Amino acid sequence: MKATTRVNATARLCGWGRTSHSTAEPLGPLDLPALRALIARRPAHGLLARGAGRSYGDAALNSGGLVLHPAVEPWLLLDPHAGRVRVSASVAFTELLARTVPHGWLPPVLPGTAHLTVGGAVAADVHGKNQHRDGTLAAWLEQVDLVDGTGMLRRLTPQDDPAAFRATVGGMGLTGVVVAVTLRLVPVRSARLRVTTRRAEDLDALMDLLDTAPTRYAVAWIDGTAHGRALGRGVVDLADHLAEPDPRREPDGPRYRPGPALPAPTLPFCPVTPRTAAAFNGLWYRRAPRQRQTTASLGAYFHRLDAVSGWNRALGPAGIWQYQFAVPDAGCDLVACVLEALHRHQAAPFLGTLKRFGPGDDHPLSFPEAGWSLAVDLPAARPGLGELLDALDRLVARSGGRIYLAKDARMDRARFAEMYGPLDEWREARERLDPHRVFRSDLGRRLGLCD
Repeated sequence: MKATTRVNATARLCGWGRTSHSTAEPLGPLDLPALRALIARRPAHGLLARGAGRSYGDAALNSGGLVLHPAVEPWLLLDPHAGRVRVSASVAFTELLARTVPHGWLPPVLPGTAHLTVGGAVAADVHGKNQHRDGTLAAWLEQVDLVDGTGMLRRLTPQDDPAAFRATVGGMGLTGVVVAVTLRLVPVRSARLRVTTRRAEDLDALMDLLDTAPTRYAVAWIDGTAHGRALGRGVVDLADHLAEPDPRREPDGPRYRPGPALPAPTLPFCPVTPRTAAAFNGLWYRRAPRQRQTTASLGAYFHRLDAVSGWNRALGPAGIWQYQFAVPDAGCDLVACVLEALHRHQAAPFLGTLKRFGPGDDHPLSFPEAGWSLAVDLPAARPGLGELLDALDRLVARSGGRIYLAKDARMDRARFAEMYGPLDEWREARERLDPHRVFRSDLGRRLGLCD
């Protein structure tokens, strides 16, 4: 494998929400010797590995520095007998699914988009619609291959160097460059799921359906514009894998075949207003069945937004803020409080999801904790939205909750420190892994995680 020739040119990069922008020098892919040599030279303005660029905010930006995009060439080695895959960090979940599903194996955690890379998933310690049962990606990783800040290749495992492993998985790319991982898989007999859809008339009913979900997967699509007695109404989708291949749709056994994506228009204005958001959510709610059981493909259940290519461009030039927080059971009233505040300020949430979370892990920067997680997509052009979200940050912190770093574009250092608490273990591990402070990001600088 040959290293890509470095060109002294800069590029304008942005987060998926298109609210965070920066100029950096892109580079990659590199072979392992070239990568180690580059890191050992300690680039003056730092270095950051960037995956698919699906973080909403500034997690994958490094203003004025180097951005590896992609860091390494994609490759994948599947052991179908052991149910294990060894894969490079630049492989996207689309390719991972295409290779593993025909052999009867599935990645145990599927993020909200199949375009995410494995390295990006490790950096964010992603969760899926089964977090309440199966935890985050960290629970399924056997090994993470990391090139640290001295250029050394380290093979991190939960047993051999638990502090470095915990700092890296969920560490937002600030401990080194993840080049490969070894991941345990889960067995499946079909690439389709049996989905039970139920409509809930208010937030209490919605949360009760999630709290008592008997299935492996559970998610609620919530109407963020409803208020009064209908506050928090929505639709719950509960799902399990089919026990056998669907004879009509899978005559040759399970396959992963995502459908073609429709192009999204690029609009010079934001089409989402309080009125259009309410109309869209109301129509979506009314069209949902009170109760229905059907089957769905992996893509239809896990990655609905992937059906529209570049959908983030359709909300106008100001972009999107996704506000996602988790709060413990004792603070569950905050979900209603946030929905009421968004309605009161006419924030126009056009997409919203609610999930029940099980216990989190002990990774310092990992997001999930036992309780509830609400995510809403908001047009960033709405007047006064930044001030409203600052106020909601303070409520989340006081309730013992936290904001998802992979979705964040604006939280300040004080709220971050309040939510994530003392980070002595993470900082000690990072100092050991990156003593020369090579790895930097705009998010890290904003939150005080790096220089």
